[in-house]
Amino acid sequence: MPGKYFEELEVGMTFHHQPSRTVTETDNLLFTTLTMNPQPLHLDAEFAKNTLHGQILVNSIFTLGLVVGLSVGETTLGTTLGNLGFDETTFPSPVFIGDTITAETEVVSKRASKSKPDRGIVTFEHRGINQRGETVVRCRRGGMMMMRPEA
Repeated sequence: MPGKYFEELEVGMTFHHQPSRTVTETDNLLFTTLTMNPQPLHLDAEFAKNTLHGQILVNSIFTLGLVVGLSVGETTLGTTLGNLGFDETTFPSPVFIGDTITAETEVVSKRASKSKPDRGIVTFEHRGINQRGETVVRCRRGGMMMMRPEA
C-alpha cells in the first residue's frame, strides 16, 4: 500500500510528487460546467481576452483538487479514513490552460486521536507549482489517518 500510516508520517516530511500534470482546455471546461460555474473567465475566450490576464483562467477549485489528487499516491492512498477539512487555502498565482502543475506536500502537524486509539490526525500542507516556479495554490488539509494495524 503506497499511502503512509500515521506512524510513518513525521512533522517536516516533504514529498515532491510525480508525475506532474498539464492542464488542458477540456479539464477546465468539463470541471467548470460539471460544477455549474457560469463564470465567463473560465469559459469564454472572447470575454477573457479583455480581462487582466487576457486569457481564460483555469477554475481554482479544479487546481486545488488536482494538487490534492496528485498527493494521494504517496501520502494517503489506502491509509486515510477521510478528510477533516481544508484551511488557509490561497491561490497566489493564476493557472492557465497549458500550464503544468507539480505538487508537493509537507506534514505540518500530527497527533493521536483522543477518542479512537486506531487513528491519528495529520495536517498536510499541499502546494502546487507551475512550470515557471510560481506557487499557484497552497492549502492545509486535515486527514484522519489509520494507525498501522497490529499483526
